[in-house]
Amino acid sequence: MGLREWVRGFFGSNKTLTLDSCCYELGIDYFYKRLAVESCIDLIANAVTRCEFQTFEKGKEKRGENHYLLNVQPNQNQNASEFMHSLVNHLMMNNECVVIMQDKQLYIADSFNMTKFALKENIYNDITIEDFTFEKSFHESEVFHFKLNDRNIMQVIEGMYSSFGKLLASSIDYYKRKNNIRLLIKGEFIRPQDEATQEAINDMFENQLKSWFNADKVGSAFQLQNGYVFEDMSDSKNGVANNSTSRDISDLIHDIFSYVATAFHVPIGILKGDVADIEKQMDSFLAFCVNPIAELIQDEFNRKMYKKEEYLKRTYLKIDTTKIKIVDITKMATAMDKLFAIGGLTMNDVIMMLGKEPIDEEWADRRHVTKNYQEANSLEGGEKDETL
Repeated sequence: MGLREWVRGFFGSNKTLTLDSCCYELGIDYFYKRLAVESCIDLIANAVTRCEFQTFEKGKEKRGENHYLLNVQPNQNQNASEFMHSLVNHLMMNNECVVIMQDKQLYIADSFNMTKFALKENIYNDITIEDFTFEKSFHESEVFHFKLNDRNIMQVIEGMYSSFGKLLASSIDYYKRKNNIRLLIKGEFIRPQDEATQEAINDMFENQLKSWFNADKVGSAFQLQNGYVFEDMSDSKNGVANNSTSRDISDLIHDIFSYVATAFHVPIGILKGDVADIEKQMDSFLAFCVNPIAELIQDEFNRKMYKKEEYLKRTYLKIDTTKIKIVDITKMATAMDKLFAIGGLTMNDVIMMLGKEPIDEEWADRRHVTKNYQEANSLEGGEKDETL
């Protein structure tokens, strides 16, 4: 067959091509991976959005332009939560994210091209935000470039899933094959018969049999013609061993979630919503997943927002991740009382740790200690023996 005949056969006699012939349907196994990845990223992004960006000037916390920019409104089209959620999503999916400041507002780049240099600043070109592309070039000092890892973890997940996804698809197909209904119909099919008989046979197979297997019908009747015998040849009916169950598929899906959670350093219990040992899981989630990302964002903002001289004078930005974890007041009351008693916390410190507004009074910022404590070098020695 020549090329012309092959193309003509592909399009059919009406010279048209249906969408079903040229489009591919995404396998259901793809969405299991998508669900696992999106769930992990949402957990991380939601955790980061709960953080507070604290700004300090010469060692004292001060709410200024940068504080408003990062905690309330980074730009005219996004609030702080939307902005940070988008930033983390770009960072996790692409392994990097570029943010630029334009007219004292922060914007996340959807795409960009970067030219790297060893001994001078990198150059960024074609920075695109939504449908707008900057014609100018940006130097490294003019952008905030957040980079997660040396290698993109999403490429590792895609590589792993290229083989694991086939295993899941095969398991689903195996389950369908082993649990579907197979009927062996015995009868004399190759024989001369009139039109009425043929219509009755067609009705038996096309209408009655279809209605017989319809699970949505409460009841159904089937008229079996003379000379025909049905035998159930299904594996489940004949007791064939190793019948697949939906639990096998569920275990494979659990493995997918476990692998993806490991890649993003998210405890599998948090990803699945388990409440067992939730405190330990949250501690692990904060220590190995959220805190490193928060520190990455914090370091880049400090590097580009403040000069070296300002930072050395303790003018800097700090991301407070303590607000992510919901703390029971009754569980922390004893510890807070102890810290207050040794002068570690002021009254306002305690109030702000509880998520309340500080008291605008001078006494609320004083530090107190109990009389049970004294300087270590003030301790007197033992009694002296005057006879010596």
